[in-house]
Amino acid sequence: MAEIEIGIFEQNALSRRLEDETVLCRHVLALETERNDQHRTISWRFTSRDARTKLQDLYPVKET
Repeated sequence: MAEIEIGIFEQNALSRRLEDETVLCRHVLALETERNDQHRTISWRFTSRDARTKLQDLYPVKET
């Protein structure tokens, strides 16, 4: 989730040269406020079951 948000901020606020740190902070705060006001969510489509199926070496099933 953090990487997705960082990517959104990079595209919208960090991808251009800004005059100084104050302007950067204003851009980041505006984008943060906008995203929070819109109640943006992430719809996960890759479940832990999918991970265990596709990435068996990384997500082994524990024996009980």
